[in-house]
Amino acid sequence: MDPRTGLPVVGMVGAGQLARMTHQAAISLGQSLRVLALDAADSAALVASDVRIGHHADLAALREFADGCDVVTFDHEHVPNEHVRALAEAGVTIYPPADALRYAQDKRAMRERLTELGVPVPRWRPVANPAELVEFAEQTGWPVILKAARGGYDGRGVWRVDGPVEAAGLVDRLLAAHTELIVEERVPLRRELAVQVARSPFGQVAAYPVVETVQREGICVEVLAPAPRLPEALALRAQQLGIDLAAALGVVGLLSVELFEVTGSDGEPTLVVNELAMRPHNSGHWTIEGARTSQFEQHLRAVLDYPMGDTTLTAPVVVMANVLGGPEGGMSIDERLHHLFADDPGARVHLYGKQSRPGRKIGHVTVLGDDLEKVRERAARAARWLREGHA
Repeated sequence: MDPRTGLPVVGMVGAGQLARMTHQAAISLGQSLRVLALDAADSAALVASDVRIGHHADLAALREFADGCDVVTFDHEHVPNEHVRALAEAGVTIYPPADALRYAQDKRAMRERLTELGVPVPRWRPVANPAELVEFAEQTGWPVILKAARGGYDGRGVWRVDGPVEAAGLVDRLLAAHTELIVEERVPLRRELAVQVARSPFGQVAAYPVVETVQREGICVEVLAPAPRLPEALALRAQQLGIDLAAALGVVGLLSVELFEVTGSDGEPTLVVNELAMRPHNSGHWTIEGARTSQFEQHLRAVLDYPMGDTTLTAPVVVMANVLGGPEGGMSIDERLHHLFADDPGARVHLYGKQSRPGRKIGHVTVLGDDLEKVRERAARAARWLREGHA
């Protein structure tokens, strides 16, 4: 407990934008998040009052960081699983626990476990040589999707493979770099969806409305909440799937389930699980203004075993647009903010304190309203202003 406030100390390993926004949520709960940063210039390190510098793969740094924390959690999945286990064995309360976190760290382990649970996933197999990939593709059809089992995000560690010649060179190169691989069929998806649920150690759960995520070059650029034109039965199925997975995998904190909406054998839409994340997630940034309880506060509530917060929307339509770094030169970000706020006072901007470079997520914009197309255009316009200095 913090002797000044009498409130628990939450430590978050990682100091990116997720930790930054979790720190903002912690303030309203009377807390100041402790963060483990690689550098004092990291996004969360710029705003949190309790910053420790150290590497997330250094067990000694993790032990020192966890000393005095009531609970430790993460803003990324890159902490070695054996280190998470070592901390738990030393008496640190750590959520999500290692047994759950491994399914967000290792795509092969995740696919194996989901298959055991009977959860719909793309057809897949591990790959130990190019011939295994070609054999799989001849059964499912080209192209196929090759993935690194560990470490990929935002389109990294994922490759579309169109034929056997390309497969041979790519697989050999990746295996030579000691990259463990799996291959999946390319799913003929209608669109991508996501659902977030939170689960406490007590077992209380809360689910957010299902959202549609729009990807471009492997990066989420837009989130529509709630997912438009989604049948109620399918939305409820997605929420129940998230709740069931959180319980089956032993998740404590937030679980984000990325989904493909596909056409079933009966011609009706159905769901396939793509990826899992056990932390606040880009698909939930809209909740800061768009839900009664943000994903960041909900994650804190969950790991502290507080009762869950209300997840209902604050408006009929919420759209979040990511702000990506654009070309250098032109107006400063301050000038762009000035023009954006004059143009659309209702747009809510979140900048992450990160240096801009092309394609990097440097912030997001959220717009609320009651007309999807109008709200979507306002969000896209705001993101363009901040990226390019014009609408």
